[in-house]
Amino acid sequence: MVDETAIHDTVEICTDFLRGFADRDWQVVVPDLDMTIAAIVAHIADGCLWYAIDLTAGGRDLNAADHAVKDNAANGDLIDTLWTYAHVTASVVGTASDTARGFHPMGDADRSGFAAMACDEMLIHTNDIADGLGAEFRPPPELADHVLRRLFPWVEASGDSWADLRWANGRTELQGKERLSNWAWHCAPLEEWDGEIARRPQ
Repeated sequence: MVDETAIHDTVEICTDFLRGFADRDWQVVVPDLDMTIAAIVAHIADGCLWYAIDLTAGGRDLNAADHAVKDNAANGDLIDTLWTYAHVTASVVGTASDTARGFHPMGDADRSGFAAMACDEMLIHTNDIADGLGAEFRPPPELADHVLRRLFPWVEASGDSWADLRWANGRTELQGKERLSNWAWHCAPLEEWDGEIARRPQ
């Protein structure tokens, strides 16, 4: 199961990578996403905090809530915000019950689903940033595999869990498989998976 420990590990890996490029211009656009590096980091942080909020809300969609990390903040401040929000999410996941559920458009996620989504957001978007910087980002294969198995249980292993995870998130082709354009997570409890490939809600 992906849990709060995975979130702690993932945010340390990702923020350590980002700190190595904190002196670069983060207002440059990552072409494949049409977002600046700063905006991507802000997006990851926003996502992590929302996961903590949604799990705590217990299934209610808090439409009255609104917050956004400022993508014009200093690079170091953006990293610190991501680090903090991810650890908040880990704390919420760590104290939630095994039966807790929270709202998500792709399914009412449990604590492991929210943990896996937070890890996936951090890993995949840090890789997007690495691509924009012309750098290489590669997390531990065990971490990539745990996230892949939790969110994409239908993906057949190729022997490279990081490549599999990037393919499942629509980032690349994979050994003759076309790049996906309509991918989705299975974030509800794994025992509720119906054996079909999840599709993004229309």
